[in-house]
Amino acid sequence: MEYKDAGVDIEAGRSFVSLISQKVKSTHRPEVVGGFGGFNGMTRIPAGYEKPILVSGSDGVGTKLNIAQIYNTDDAHYGVGIDLVAMCVNDVITCGADPLFFLDYISTVKLDPNALKQVIFGIGDGCHTSGCSLLGGETAEHPGPVPTPGTKYDLAGFCVGVVEEDKIIDGSRIKPGDKIIGVESSGVHSNGYSLINALLYQHKFYLKDVPELLTPTTIYAPLVKQLKEEVDILGMAHITGGGIPENLPRCLPEGLSVHVDYNSWPMPEIFSKIMCAGEILEEEMKNVFNLGIGYCVVVPPESVELTLSIPKEYGLKAWNIGYIE
Repeated sequence: MEYKDAGVDIEAGRSFVSLISQKVKSTHRPEVVGGFGGFNGMTRIPAGYEKPILVSGSDGVGTKLNIAQIYNTDDAHYGVGIDLVAMCVNDVITCGADPLFFLDYISTVKLDPNALKQVIFGIGDGCHTSGCSLLGGETAEHPGPVPTPGTKYDLAGFCVGVVEEDKIIDGSRIKPGDKIIGVESSGVHSNGYSLINALLYQHKFYLKDVPELLTPTTIYAPLVKQLKEEVDILGMAHITGGGIPENLPRCLPEGLSVHVDYNSWPMPEIFSKIMCAGEILEEEMKNVFNLGIGYCVVVPPESVELTLSIPKEYGLKAWNIGYIE
């Protein structure tokens, strides 16, 4: 009996590494030490930091993978690769850190070189957008069940960034009257898909009618990098599962709260489709989905106009959506 007979194809794994090696290497920042394919990945901390603080974040794509693998197109697999980077990077940058490197973990029932190549290419392009190196990863062939039922592969990502200690944005300077700027999402991003999958299984709506469910998550790192240079940012929040009510208060000092005007921006049509299909109450929608706001920045009142103008340079819309109280 050979290992292949048990469901693990070693030669296919080696070929897959060769297939993705150039893409991975193309993401490497100058600080990367050594090559690709070793036991580990190494990188220097960028020059210019006096007291560098490393910032880490880890996440996955969750049950959006179900939909991507039902579609089973190159674009679908590529998109969840971008999602994986976005979910990790967007968390890391909330404290003012610059993304430094990224690691991925792929667990698959059976290695599908083309599908997973597209995933890695999405991860690679996500790293390019974020300005971080794809430093390494693991692709494990696991014959049998995977963590997300109904899928052929599952994904996890890990990002490390760096920030100067005295430039950490921790929300401690936020006070009543400060303003909340909401930056648009590209759609559902990567949260709330367990509810969406339930609606699909119940035939409340059909994938052919909602292709926007696979739109990749916006990566906000380039925008935040410029905002840090031009605006006095007091706090930031990545709007993920739990929506604005769950995530925005996480950047506030104890004793403060937020007032958000949900009529201050246009809710994308995809959320209306989900709401109508599932007969979901408005409050439930607010507590599950981003509803069109993917990232929030808290700034002093005098910085509102400048903060609103900068996202336009990245093709993003932003609104003054509320204030701190």
